[in-house]
Amino acid sequence: MSAARVDDYVRDPEAIYRQSFEAISRVEQLQALPEAIRPVATRIVHACGMPEILDDLRYSDDIAAAVPEALKDGADIYCDVETLRYGIMARLLPATCGLHCRISAPEVAAYAKANGMTRAAAQIDLWGDRLGGQIVAIGNAPTTLFRLLEAVDAGAPEPAAIIAFPVGFVGAAESKAALAEDPRGIPFITLLGRKGGTGMAQAAVNGLAGGLAR
Repeated sequence: MSAARVDDYVRDPEAIYRQSFEAISRVEQLQALPEAIRPVATRIVHACGMPEILDDLRYSDDIAAAVPEALKDGADIYCDVETLRYGIMARLLPATCGLHCRISAPEVAAYAKANGMTRAAAQIDLWGDRLGGQIVAIGNAPTTLFRLLEAVDAGAPEPAAIIAFPVGFVGAAESKAALAEDPRGIPFITLLGRKGGTGMAQAAVNGLAGGLAR
């Protein structure tokens, strides 16, 4: 195999963007998805470079409409980690939409220590009823998703949508399976198994909020 030339690559950002999405559009698994979900699925594949993950994508039939509608109605987005919050494209959101993450707040750390839980899960308790009618996006911590489902089961107000891509070897697959098997009537999108991460979660939020817009 000949060595790759470092001076022979696509430099124009618009061309890179266009060619990437054109390549993904030809993926068989993407073409098999409902048309409404293809933009978000395209962004997720673009974020990870693995079209095969589409076989494990799970979502409610109403998720593609629920997120834009919630944003239009004034919903904010609550994120489990700061890297997710910073990766969401604010220009795709209504000007009034707030992006929230409290994982670094001292009171969150104190509550987590006192209650024997992760800071990511503690945020759910401290946000409390404010999550009702809002969008919850999870790109790292399975404990955030577990705690959110526990809160809903205990009677907490339901979020408008759950975008769940926690990653890892402890709890990630189990938390996402729990959501997919019983979403409690809440619009959702998730990826079964251990794979996930903030890049995929960012892509999912951006795809649901703005499709393939730049």
